[in-house]
Formats: sequence, structure tokens, C-alpha cells
Amino acid sequence: MRVTEGGVELEVPGEQTEGVEESVFYNPRQELNRDLTIATLRAYRDREDRAETYLDAMTASGIRGVRAAADGWDVTCCDVNEEAVDLARANLVRNDLEATVEHRNVNALMHDGVYDVIDLDPYGTPMPFADAAFSNCRDLLCVTATDTAPMCGAHFNSGVRSYSAVPQNTDYHAEMGARILISALARSGARFDVGVEPILTHATSHYVRTYLELEHKPTAADAAIDELGYIYHCEDCLYRETDVGMIADPLETCPHCGGSRLLTAGPVWLGPIQEPEFVTAVRNEIPYTFDTAPAARELCDTLAAELEEPTHYDQHKLCRNWGLPANAMDEFLADLQAAGFEASKAHYGGTTFKTDASVGEIRAATEHNLV
Repeated sequence: MRVTEGGVELEVPGEQTEGVEESVFYNPRQELNRDLTIATLRAYRDREDRAETYLDAMTASGIRGVRAAADGWDVTCCDVNEEAVDLARANLVRNDLEATVEHRNVNALMHDGVYDVIDLDPYGTPMPFADAAFSNCRDLLCVTATDTAPMCGAHFNSGVRSYSAVPQNTDYHAEMGARILISALARSGARFDVGVEPILTHATSHYVRTYLELEHKPTAADAAIDELGYIYHCEDCLYRETDVGMIADPLETCPHCGGSRLLTAGPVWLGPIQEPEFVTAVRNEIPYTFDTAPAARELCDTLAAELEEPTHYDQHKLCRNWGLPANAMDEFLADLQAAGFEASKAHYGGTTFKTDASVGEIRAATEHNLV
């Protein structure tokens, strides 16, 4: 079947695409992801005018590569599936665009050639491709991970295997997933003396997406490793604290409630996961002609204003723990701010928020209005 997305027309797997329905994957739910990718590429090229080459590492129907080529990038599309390669070539021709299309194992391709921007969008974990990407990506690494259950600790053993870290299934599971992913990528980059700086990260629907600006020198790799550490979390009262460093020193009892049901997660990325000025630039590159423009712009606005705290709270879960009804989120955050704390909405859901207040301080600041 044919679809139009971002101003290009493509043939994608479907009932009318004989022979490729099962072997080539097209996900319409990823349109917001792809729209944000194009806006990010535009904002990044404006900032780093040397960026020209873009590798669509798992091209499938070619939709990312075709859209990037339409935006003026020197594109290489790669897929190990011959039917996907044929479909990507046909979609480039359909839009009167040119790109290099490789029928090849992308790890071998990435070890052989240098690209300004590499985009990893696999099914499941991206980690089998990370080392090859860091070996020859010059400027920007764009990564999607769809295995959210392993990253957030819901599938614990799989998360440990894939990310060489201990994920824990907490009420801030989406952020746990994002920080487990970036931690694993930072450690992969460090093996090549490459430092990472996340400039835009979001957890949306069934995936986490992060954009990492790269710096190729050992001190930058060291600085990235210095952003790693551990989160200690009380399952009883939801207290949590963080500890920077590669050696965990778990809490024995909760400092807030005295409980012993404590979780340790890590190493996770404890540093910033957004660059607010860049996120705003991305937002301004999202044209209203994109079908997802309202949602994408709103997401960027929330990301740009989100506090750089390594965990978030769910207001409804806190209130259930306290045996109190939840009030309006704006009023709840205003109470925290009036008490002298920083507070912002988090992009993970309508009842999620970030603050520099502890769980005890949150209750003290907001309880008078939770009646």
C-alpha cells in the first residue's frame, strides 16, 4: 500500500505489496519518532553545518532515508534483507531522489565507512549495533530502543544481558529505561574514546529515543563515565536517592521510613538527558504540515521545561500511598514551588512530575490541599 508522510510518498508493506508483507517492517505508530528525527536533523545541521552524511542503518521500507534525502542529506540506506533493499530503492525512485542503498550487514558497513550521523532504529535492543556505530560515527548518533520491558526492569534478566546494568521496575519505569539505555551507550562509546552528550531524549509509547552528540577524545569519554551512578529506591514510601560513581554503596534502611525493602539500579546515566536550547530549536523545525505536529511540538515544549532530575514521581501513586485524594497537577506543582522547591511536569504521562524535593518534603508542601 502507499502512504504519504512528511511530504514524500512511499510504498510500504501491506495487503497490496506482494511478497514483502512479513519480511519488511513498517510501523505507522513511529511517525512521531520519524517527524522528530527530521526536525532534529534540521536543527543539528543548522548548528553543525559540516554535517552532511546520514546512515539509515536498518532502512526497511526506506522511509527514514527517503525523508532525509528529501531534506538534502547525503543518505546511505542499509538493510540485510534483500526485499527491503529493493523496496527502499523503489521508494527513492518514486520520489525522484538519490541515495546509496546497501544490501549488507550494517555492522560491517559501519566498521568500513565514516558517517556524520548514524541512525539506529532496530527491532528491540540497539546494543548489538552500538560498538560498530561508535567506531565510525563522527557527530550525532540517533538511537531507538523498543525493548522497554527489559530496560525498565520488568524483564529483569533480559535487561541485565542487553544493557550490562541492573534495571529496576519502579513507578518511574520509563525514565529508568532511558537512563539504562544512555548508560549502556556511554560505556560502549568510551571503549572507542568517544564521549556522549544527550541533546534530546524521550520515552514515548513503546520506545525510548535518544540523540547523542559525540566528542572524540579520551577526556570526553571519561567525562561521560563520570555521569554514571546508581539509584537507591524504597519500595515502601517511594523515597529515592542517587550516588555518582561506578561502585554501588546500597542503603541498608530507608532514611525516610526506616524500611528495608530497598532497590539498587545501575549503573544508570545521572546527567542531563536534554539540552533545552536544542530541544527548542527542534521544536521550531517541526512544520505544521507534519501530521504529528501538535503532539511533537507539545512534547518538545515539555522536554525543554522538564527539570534535570534522574527520576520522576507519579502524583497519583504518591497520593494513594498517603491515603489522600489527588488534586489538579498545576495546583500540586504550584504548592511545591511556593515551598521553595523546583518542580515541573514530566513528559512520561499526565500525572508525572519532577522536583528536587524529597518524598517527605513533597508531602509536607502539598498535603494541605490534598483533602
